[in-house]
Amino acid sequence: MFIEPIWHKNRQGWIEVICGSMFSGKTEELIRRLKRARIANQRVEIFKPVTDTRYDTTNIVSHDESFVISTPIENAQSMLLLANNVDVIGIDEAQFFDDQLPAVCDQLAASGIRVIVAGLDMDYLGRPFGQMPFLLAKADYITKLHAICMKCGNIASFSYRKNANNEQIMLGEKESYEPRCRKCFNDPD
Repeated sequence: MFIEPIWHKNRQGWIEVICGSMFSGKTEELIRRLKRARIANQRVEIFKPVTDTRYDTTNIVSHDESFVISTPIENAQSMLLLANNVDVIGIDEAQFFDDQLPAVCDQLAASGIRVIVAGLDMDYLGRPFGQMPFLLAKADYITKLHAICMKCGNIASFSYRKNANNEQIMLGEKESYEPRCRKCFNDPD
């Protein structure tokens, strides 16, 4: 159970959600916000799902290779135990967390913590992904980022899977996914 620190009693927390397709810069934006919080001498804690090992087992790494040290965790409830004496919490790859994530983010924000969450808003089929729809509904601030369509060069909001794997969760990068606009996503050939 999370116990509210005394120093948070008079502060207001909130939830910021950074969403978009793959290669839209979500992690890069999360890292930018967390670095700015540190520059402002705020205490920061960063979490990612233990299952995300694409670039590094512990660090959050963007596609442009910017990184920050993070704590890989098994489930959202772990944040309540590990978020001691912090001003800002960053969460990457939110779509991979369990169904407790929205409630945990609510609890952290209610205790006076700024919670910044980044994740894919849609899966490879263009459907809402994991807990992201619930986080978007609860967010005080939302930033939707876009990539560039690899077929036509327009603004891309979709993550197109280039292979026939039908599992909703499949870790991969440019070899497996590419950003696409709505037209190219719906008419892949």
